[in-house]
Amino acid sequence: MTTTPPQTISTGDFRIPETEISQRIATLQASLKRHKSDAALLAQRIDILYFSGTAQSGYLFIPAAGAPRLFIRRHFPRAVSESPLVNIHPIDGLKDLPARLKDRYGQLPGTLGLEFNVLPVRTYRYLQKLFPDSEFEDAASLVHQTRMIKSPWEVAQLELTADLSRSVFDYMRSAIRPGQTEMELSGIIEAYARKIGHGGGLRCRDFLTDLYSWHILSGSSGGRLGHLDSPASGAGTSVAFPCGAGYKRLAANEPVMIDFGTVLNGYHMDETRMFSLGPLPEEIHAACRATIEILQTLQQAMQPGVTMDAVFQLAVQTAEALGYKEQFLGPPGFKTTFIGHGVGLDLVEPPIVARGRQDKLEPGMVLAIEPKMVFENRFCAGIESMLTITETGCRLLSRVPEDIFFC
Repeated sequence: MTTTPPQTISTGDFRIPETEISQRIATLQASLKRHKSDAALLAQRIDILYFSGTAQSGYLFIPAAGAPRLFIRRHFPRAVSESPLVNIHPIDGLKDLPARLKDRYGQLPGTLGLEFNVLPVRTYRYLQKLFPDSEFEDAASLVHQTRMIKSPWEVAQLELTADLSRSVFDYMRSAIRPGQTEMELSGIIEAYARKIGHGGGLRCRDFLTDLYSWHILSGSSGGRLGHLDSPASGAGTSVAFPCGAGYKRLAANEPVMIDFGTVLNGYHMDETRMFSLGPLPEEIHAACRATIEILQTLQQAMQPGVTMDAVFQLAVQTAEALGYKEQFLGPPGFKTTFIGHGVGLDLVEPPIVARGRQDKLEPGMVLAIEPKMVFENRFCAGIESMLTITETGCRLLSRVPEDIFFC
């Protein structure tokens, strides 16, 4: 099979439009006002990128009213060329920030929002010394609420990533060979993906999450449990990296699950498909088809106002009706409690579609839905597609056919 590279290769000239940045800041400022917070101070790289257009190292100060200011440690010339913000200033370090803010605003904020879920304790304690009269609040939830709803421009970026991902999955069908190790196949796929525009680095806010593209599990590797908050961890390469692809060799007539993350200009796609070198035994084939049926059942039900818990419960009920109560989302005692998650500038971000979550689907949300099942120490079956919630339902963003690929 020949594959034509998509016309979405990043040239390095990508910029986030000023209109996007302005709207994002206005949304966060409205949230700050509702919570009676004077300002937010952002230090996490992707939050700075989202609200300023540059990922250069520094701190972004967003007051509840008025113009934000971006203080850059390095590299200032790149930040100026990348960000549409007007107020960008070089700074030697965090210690200089209070004086700069007093100079620009006349006083320090009484209440200051910080990213509690990522800010190191050492940095937090240092900020306490620098802002002794300020009351710190958690601004992470306000940031998440803003980022959770994607604009039409962001959805368009994700669609470009979807085109890239489709080409990578098309290539997989010609790249997979019996006798390859899972890790060898991973390298071949990743090399092709980077050749046609994959950005390389995947991002996730959770400091305990290992991010990688090579979650390729074949045969019995798919039945290996581990530390991942996922139905199947895989063997991995060693006790030091006990998840994802390992050194098991691919064999004929066994399932190969490829869960591959793609990123283009910072925007991610997270998709899973099942592959097989030749026909699959009926038990395995039926399990793979069942996960597709579960996914498509959820797609028909997902619309604004539906709770995350309702989506999760529908997935469980559908799996049970199909006869997979024991295997769905992992074996008894090791089942995961989510069926999907948000995707955007992070591979995994809010909202989380999970058991007990009463927050509701909203237009503009972008989600990866991933029904998977594990037959412990034997194999796994699964699928994962991405969609966006619309005003009346949902729309599929994934371009990869929802099918099993026989090679």
